Amino acid sequence: MKFKNWLVSLKKLMIIKGVFLYLFFSLFCSTIIFCQIQPTIYLFPGQGSDERLFERLELGSNYKLVHIKYPIPEKGSSLAEYAKVIAHQIDTTKQYILLGVSLGGMIISELLDFLKPEKSIIISSAKSRLELPIRYRFQKVIPIYKLIPTKLMLSGAKFLQPIVEPDRNTHQATFKNMLASKDPVYMKRTVSMIINWKRKISQENIIHIHGTKDRTIPIRNVDANYKVKGGSHMMTLTNPSPINNILSKYLSD
Repeated sequence: MKFKNWLVSLKKLMIIKGVFLYLFFSLFCSTIIFCQIQPTIYLFPGQGSDERLFERLELGSNYKLVHIKYPIPEKGSSLAEYAKVIAHQIDTTKQYILLGVSLGGMIISELLDFLKPEKSIIISSAKSRLELPIRYRFQKVIPIYKLIPTKLMLSGAKFLQPIVEPDRNTHQATFKNMLASKDPVYMKRTVSMIINWKRKISQENIIHIHGTKDRTIPIRNVDANYKVKGGSHMMTLTNPSPINNILSKYLSD
């Protein structure tokens, strides 16, 4: 009788232990799976900015954020060639999303020729050279920028930026510091890449967010999915609320 009761107790203990182990391993495996499928958002800054440009974007805790770094381009390098260099920073074995501002958006347009992200978002940018203002296309024919000494290229950007995009003064110190950290050679070569950009056909699988008061890339040339009323070229940092609303809806789809 005692032996029978002992067997019953042993069975109950084994059942309880089995349930406990099942719950433990289920939770453990779920955690591993979650970590594995957590998408990465690669953030591409503009020509004269860095990761600080994205500090007011609300991208949620469901994503791993990776900030793309821009090396100095090889002399004479095209935007398409530069994109292939940048591509080495992207882990394509996991789910990923591309999000770029200004120059960053142009690089994404080139990356989509050979990468297949889940989603691609560009802000205050251009999907092809046809969306750039006439002053860029004009300099492809008459390359005035080549006459500007390399060291003066950065100084000129520091002088013109607050004039062209006055709302940057709301975050003046940040914009000045980001621009000051750029190498003059990098600035001149990236200007050359933009002016000589060859892409004429826009990528279709891009969500384009653009401000109606962008003076760097005026919206009159741009076919945008979302237009931010009163938004400037610097709106990612100066006016992020409308962008955050758009991103929240698009990323959750």
